[in-house]
Amino acid sequence: MSSDGERIVFVRSSSGTDPVNRLVVVDTNAMAERIVADPTELLADSEELPAAERARRERMRESTSGVTSYSCDSATTRAAFALSGRLFVADLTPGAASTVREIAAATPAVDPRMSPDGAYVSYVHERALHVINVATGDDRAVCEPESPTITYGLADFIAAEELDRFRGQWWSPDSTTLLVERFDESPVSTWWISNPADPSLEPTPHRYPAAGTANAEVSLALVRLSGGGTDVVWDEEYPYLASVSWSSNGPALIQVFSRNQQRSLILSIDPFDGTTTTLHTHDDPTWVDVIPGVPCWTADGRLVRTVDDAATDTRRLCVGDALVTPPGIQVMGVLASDDSGVVLLAADDPTERRPYRVSLDGTFTPMASAGGLRSITCGGSTSVVSSTSLDEVSTAWTTARDGAEVGHLTSFAEKPTIKPDVTVLRSGDRDIVTAVLFPTGHVGGSARLPVIMAPYGGPHHSEVLASGLAFASDQWLADQGFAVIVADGRGTPGRGPAWERAVMRDFTGPVLDDQIAALTAVSELYPDDIDTSRVGITGWSFGGWLAGLAVLARPDVFHAAVAGAPVTEWRLYDTAYTERYLGDPNDEPDVYDRHSLVALAPRLRRPFMIIHGLADDNVVVANTLALSGALLAAGRPHTVLPLTGVTHMASSETVAENLLLLQVDFLRSALAAP
Repeated sequence: MSSDGERIVFVRSSSGTDPVNRLVVVDTNAMAERIVADPTELLADSEELPAAERARRERMRESTSGVTSYSCDSATTRAAFALSGRLFVADLTPGAASTVREIAAATPAVDPRMSPDGAYVSYVHERALHVINVATGDDRAVCEPESPTITYGLADFIAAEELDRFRGQWWSPDSTTLLVERFDESPVSTWWISNPADPSLEPTPHRYPAAGTANAEVSLALVRLSGGGTDVVWDEEYPYLASVSWSSNGPALIQVFSRNQQRSLILSIDPFDGTTTTLHTHDDPTWVDVIPGVPCWTADGRLVRTVDDAATDTRRLCVGDALVTPPGIQVMGVLASDDSGVVLLAADDPTERRPYRVSLDGTFTPMASAGGLRSITCGGSTSVVSSTSLDEVSTAWTTARDGAEVGHLTSFAEKPTIKPDVTVLRSGDRDIVTAVLFPTGHVGGSARLPVIMAPYGGPHHSEVLASGLAFASDQWLADQGFAVIVADGRGTPGRGPAWERAVMRDFTGPVLDDQIAALTAVSELYPDDIDTSRVGITGWSFGGWLAGLAVLARPDVFHAAVAGAPVTEWRLYDTAYTERYLGDPNDEPDVYDRHSLVALAPRLRRPFMIIHGLADDNVVVANTLALSGALLAAGRPHTVLPLTGVTHMASSETVAENLLLLQVDFLRSALAAP
């Protein structure tokens, strides 16, 4: 949204079945919507993504096409974006003579970033950072790679995959200087992603920092448009660059982490000589979390960060030296910091999210009603609140000015034909947040149904949220004749630091125990509807590992499993995520041995399906092949479903639909009544 609240800028497609995003502006005075950039008109042919852009979207789990990202000047009068590696700039003001035009940049252009004054666009071309003058077309490379393993201006793999940082270039507020990431992948081992369906194609090299091995070398440089620059200097004992912030409220801020992530530093950067000053040091015997939106400055120049308050088991917001959010409200991230204060997203219930404002005088105020999932975007006196709840299968966007509602943004999303009927409860002695779904129209006590547990179960992700949209596929699964149970056990977010840290060095115990506790509690609550002699479990990624662990380690409880893209051997997963929780495999090999599904292969005695995309560069298919090989060596029957050309997530509608059908057929057969 523009800082004066006059324009709301976003991307969306024309319908729920159209994957092509257009750049759209709503002029809030009249609540009039107009399409600023339509890729179907700007491109003569279908979009062709450069390799660097495909990789960037894979890290972001972006499955749509067209305008998937854009950047604006500080006044939100211009926006820059790329299509098929071509650079475009759009005028966002009403009545503009030429709404959108192509800029003659070097192609392919990746991740363009508009300068705050709207005069320049920076972008990455062939691993070099370029800056182009929008008015004159003058284009020059300001950072060029010194070797084929060096890249300027993009986020490194670990930052994008595990630290929630997806960009590698930041303009100074006065548009004179760029802060640029440089990463060198030469220390990182090369893995190869092949396409067995087409043996004529060469495998694609992929630098993958597996647990216990070398990371890319990451650094920052200050680059001045007038010429010259300098490196940003900080202690090399902090190799992870988690966040970068540069606003007019103070000097640029970065947060860096030690490799074990038990210490982080918040540093300010001198814009002239690149030296850094430590503003805060955070130590934690488990790990320090990356929280979106922090660190940042308030409008009056105070540092904003989070504090894990052990006395109240609450992640709280800290402004300067003062804790400004109350105990019991878990801060999930900061959305904005402006003249009105700090806008944050928080949870007082792990299933819900709600925006709040902390004004500069410390007043703490909710910015939306309680219940469901709420978020907000603000500009001047105008705000847009997005909202959904457990009773809804859509998201609404309400626009207000000076606190009074002025209109709604129209949703073009398809409404599911399924209306989830979800019961959310707290299970067992640990009050595990659990969702239960029965087939539509199920009459209590009419039949004891086979059970499907459908968890994710891992850190940084919740499945049980107060949104009907979150349970549409679960209701469809239930309608195939199952009772579906979704449980967020220890390690999942929104419930306090102690809950999240209960999985330190131990996924196998707390995570699996909580799934069993949820199953037991639900079966006791619905004894005439739940058949615990027929329990299946399905999950993807961490949830896939959990499904495999369940059927291998506890066949007395789980009678069938479907594991999608599972990490079967944690030594094959990346450094930052794996070492944060399990330590360095070179120092703690026993921890990794305990978490290996491959080692458990001889114990399989239940039906087991493993699904994996052959093009997955996050959880590589070697995980599934290692487990399948061990199962075969042990003489244990199992099913492997390889997905040709599919990465970590099956984004194709056809593939996703057929995967659901195949999983249901497998589970229905495996859990059939004797």
